[in-house]
Amino acid sequence: MNFEGLDIAILGPAFIAGLLILATHVPLGQEVLKRGIIFIDLAIAQIAGLGVIAAYRFGGDIYDWQVQLAALGSASLAAVLLNTLEKYYQECQEALIGAIFVLAASASILILADNPHGGESLKDLLVGQILWITWEQILPTALVTGFILLIQFRFRQRLQHLGFYLLFALAITSSVQLIGVYLVFASLIIPALGSIGSKNTLLSAYLIGAAGYGLGLILSALLDLPSGAMIVWSIAIMALLAKLTTGPKPRVTRE
Repeated sequence: MNFEGLDIAILGPAFIAGLLILATHVPLGQEVLKRGIIFIDLAIAQIAGLGVIAAYRFGGDIYDWQVQLAALGSASLAAVLLNTLEKYYQECQEALIGAIFVLAASASILILADNPHGGESLKDLLVGQILWITWEQILPTALVTGFILLIQFRFRQRLQHLGFYLLFALAITSSVQLIGVYLVFASLIIPALGSIGSKNTLLSAYLIGAAGYGLGLILSALLDLPSGAMIVWSIAIMALLAKLTTGPKPRVTRE
């Protein structure tokens, strides 16, 4: 085991960033489960990533804020499209969301086809580079988190249809470049699933996610394994333990 990898200077910013992302993604994930649109985050995250890839590929010498604008613009367009699908094609909405994800992923591959580092770029988009997060990135992440939480809990009743999708797009855009598509999906869905049946689902989901991030970062450092993938598995393990602890609710049959 590599105990030298337990460096707070590296693991600290990554863990705090994970907590900030969980702060917004957990309630959004619970809403996604409630609406039955499980793959929306994968689609929007992939489209936001496509915007970043396209900005770097065709934008030439561009600034970081322009990349962020491209990502947010792409995700916002996806939010408008998904809102339209919900309005007119609700019976096959989930299938259409899956198709959009595949198209966005394929477009990313085509754009990077002639890039010698294209494979590495796609890998970074999917699994992220959470250990590269620095303390300087925490403040902007915290500001975005605070704004999203304010909208989520202050205007919860007014977030219908397009408003929800746009807020979702903002949350995904701010996180996918930090932690990758897979970890975004895990942060949204797995804690929400693991908290089903608990007395306080929101608190339980937060605890599952936080424990998963902490355990995943420690194990990835000790075993010298990719941190993003290890955190995904750790969150899943925490969710499974939570379900085993609470146990399934007995069904009540009426005679």
